[in-house]
Amino acid sequence: KLRADISPNDSAARYTNELGVDVYQGTAKFISKNEVEVDGKVLKFSKCILAMGGRPKLPPIPGIDSVKVLTNMSIFNLTELPSRLGVIGAGPIGLEMAQAFARFGSQVTVFMRGNDILSKEDADAARIVENALKEDGIVFQKNIVYDHIEKDSEGIKVYYTIKGEQGEHFVAVDELLVSAGRAPNVAGIGLEKAGVKFDEKTGVQVNDYLQTSNPNIYAVGDCCTRFQFTHVADFMARMAIRNAFFFGSGKFSQLLIPWATFTAPEIAHVGLYEADARAKGIKYAVYTRHFDDVDRAILDGEESTKGFVKVMCKGKTDEIIGATIVGDHAGDMISEISVAMQNKIKLGQIANVIHPYPTQGEAIRQVGDMYNKTRLTPTVKKLLRGLIKLR
Repeated sequence: KLRADISPNDSAARYTNELGVDVYQGTAKFISKNEVEVDGKVLKFSKCILAMGGRPKLPPIPGIDSVKVLTNMSIFNLTELPSRLGVIGAGPIGLEMAQAFARFGSQVTVFMRGNDILSKEDADAARIVENALKEDGIVFQKNIVYDHIEKDSEGIKVYYTIKGEQGEHFVAVDELLVSAGRAPNVAGIGLEKAGVKFDEKTGVQVNDYLQTSNPNIYAVGDCCTRFQFTHVADFMARMAIRNAFFFGSGKFSQLLIPWATFTAPEIAHVGLYEADARAKGIKYAVYTRHFDDVDRAILDGEESTKGFVKVMCKGKTDEIIGATIVGDHAGDMISEISVAMQNKIKLGQIANVIHPYPTQGEAIRQVGDMYNKTRLTPTVKKLLRGLIKLR
């Protein structure tokens, strides 16, 4: 029902009847630099925007093609809860689904080649999420080397060894979700005839204005960027339309991109990570407020206190260059920091904004207070004490 309630927004009927768009449903392919064919009908264009998206990528594990696996595109079509669910991959999609099915009642096993879940995220934040997932009963098989996958009367069996250990292991599951990356949809649509350069692994090549090698064709979304989020595709489309049709000059590199992983607790991030700053040689300071010091989180219960707001500022200033939040409402809360960064609002200024009490969002203001306290140097404190005495 929820999917049905959402689906009208992207339906052909809405675009045709409400928005006045001519929708051609069928298989499209380019036949020249300014022509596309849709099921035999040739359409000419002056400008074109590519938005083919991407698809789940299957890892090269022997036998994986011999079993019916689930992906993020098919798992929502299940009509029965699997007793045992295996998940290949410990990224956002895999962990979101793993936790959901564990809470539904499935016995969930996550298989991963490395040792760290959400390896691109702040390590402290990822550790909190991992502990929460383990509390939900999820079992992690880490540092594994896949041997093969097969299916028999006991179910789908994933065979593997563990790095540095002897002996082969296997886990049997009823359904196997593969969440090990995505591949851009670039093959079989005649991009060569359109003069559009592409790579089957990285997708369509675009410049900072989202133009392809054919200056009249632009590309957006998963088919051309590593930032594979719906909200990024949305803003890329807005930029491409302005640049293509309204003499715009928007640059993709100027977009500030936040994202969130919807586990419980959630992780949200915007800007640089500490590792990014170190790699760029940027000096920084970190200000962290844990939710176990925030009244609303305490009132919401023990689970809500397991997280924090971490804001990174440039040098000794209050210029925000990155932030990570892990907590119940991290995905909603990161927007306040994103707005601040986009509009050059400093961390100290956020401290001067009244936040409703009690809310978890107060943690962001309190981080601002932490920065402002650093301005109370011994000299400033001495001057303030003298001023107070005079009054």
